[in-house]
Amino acid sequence: MLDLLSLVLVVAVKVFKKTTPNGKVTVYLGKRDFIDHVDYCDPIDGVVVVDTEYLKGRKVYSQLVTTYRFGREEDEVMGVKFSKEMVVGQEQVVPMINSKMELTPVQEKLLKKLGPNAFPFTFSFPEMSPSSVTLQPSEEDQGKPMGVEYCVRTYVAESEDQKSHKRSSVTLAIKKLQHAPASRGRRLPSSLVSKGFTFSNGKISLEVTLDKEIYYHGEKIAANLIVSNNSRKSVRNIRCMVVQHVEITMINSQFSRHVASLESREGCPVTPGASLSKTFYLVPLARSNKDIRGVALDGHLKEDDVNLASSTLVCEGKCPADAIGIVVSYSVRVKLNCGTLGGELVTDVPFKLLHPAEGSVERQRFNAMKKMQSIERHRYENSLYTNEEEDNIVFEDFARLRMNEPE
Repeated sequence: MLDLLSLVLVVAVKVFKKTTPNGKVTVYLGKRDFIDHVDYCDPIDGVVVVDTEYLKGRKVYSQLVTTYRFGREEDEVMGVKFSKEMVVGQEQVVPMINSKMELTPVQEKLLKKLGPNAFPFTFSFPEMSPSSVTLQPSEEDQGKPMGVEYCVRTYVAESEDQKSHKRSSVTLAIKKLQHAPASRGRRLPSSLVSKGFTFSNGKISLEVTLDKEIYYHGEKIAANLIVSNNSRKSVRNIRCMVVQHVEITMINSQFSRHVASLESREGCPVTPGASLSKTFYLVPLARSNKDIRGVALDGHLKEDDVNLASSTLVCEGKCPADAIGIVVSYSVRVKLNCGTLGGELVTDVPFKLLHPAEGSVERQRFNAMKKMQSIERHRYENSLYTNEEEDNIVFEDFARLRMNEPE
C-alpha cells in the first residue's frame, strides 16, 4: 500500500526563455513582471547560455533598456522623433567580470541545470524610474503605442559600443509594476461641496464618501452620496464616474478618460427641502474600455488579461510632482444635474487603484482570478524557488507577439 506520508509536493518553477535567431545565445528570466515596492524594487535576475565556440574572442553584453514614447510614430516627419530610448543598465556577461556576484535562488537553480556555459546577470531599476504604462491607441493609429516600456537586450559584440546584429541579439520585454502597501489604512476619502444660485436663496449640498482609499484591480468601488437640497432648484439626475487622469511629463500634457460610469434617476427629482442618500457601485476594467483611445494600461496591448494602469506612487518624503514618465491617478467624479438654468454641481474624490500586496490573501485571490482568465500569465514569488531537485523547472518561450523587436 502506498504510503501517503512519503509523497512530497514538488513545486515547479516556470522560467521564461528566448533564443537569438542563429540559436547561439539563449536568455532565461524567472519572471516578466518586476515589482516596485516604493522603497525598493525587485532586481532583474537572469542567466545567459552561450555557445562558447561561436564567440571566437567576442563578448556577450546585456542591457536594461527603457523606451519612452510620448507621441505618435506616424507623426514623426523630417527627422523629428517622439520617442527616447535610454540604456539604464549595462553589464558584460561573458566572460564574467564579477565572479563573486551574489546569486538569487532562481539563478542558482538555472546555473546548476544549464551547465558550464550558463552565466548570470543582474540589473537594478534606477531610483524614481517610471512604471510600465501603455496608452491605448485608436483603430486609426499606426505604429507603436505611446507609453513607457522596458526590455532586457542581450547581444554578441567585440566591445559594448559596437552595434549588434539582429541574428546574434535577443530582446525580452519586461514590465515594472507597483503594488499596494501591505495595509490599506483606515482613511475614507470624502468630499463636501455646495452650490448656490443667482437670484435664489439656499444651496444644494453634496457629500461623497468612498469605503476605501486603496482599491485593487477588478474590485468594486462603493461611492456613498448624500444630497441635501435647501434651494429652490431640483436635482434632475445623478451621474457617477471613475476618472483616470494621465500626465505625460515629457511634454507636460494632461488628459482624463472615463473608465466606468453610471447615471441614475432613481430618487430624482430631489425637490426643494428634500434629501437623498444613495450608493453607486462601479468597477473600472480595461476590457470595458477597449475602444477608448488614450486609456492607460499596465501592460502590452496583446495580453488578454491586461489591467488599467496602476496609480503612480512615490517614496515617502518625495514630491508627487517629481514623478517622471507617465503619471496615472484616479478619482470618483459625481455630477448633479440641476436643470438648464441651474447647471451642474461636480466634485471629485481621489483614490488609488493598485495590485494587491505580495503575500496577502487578496493577492492570492487576484492570482487565482488571473489564472482563470488567462493560462498564459502567472506570478511567482521567491518562495517558490525551493531546494528541490534541479529537474523541477519548466521553461516557456517568450511570446513573440508581446515583443517590440528592433529592426
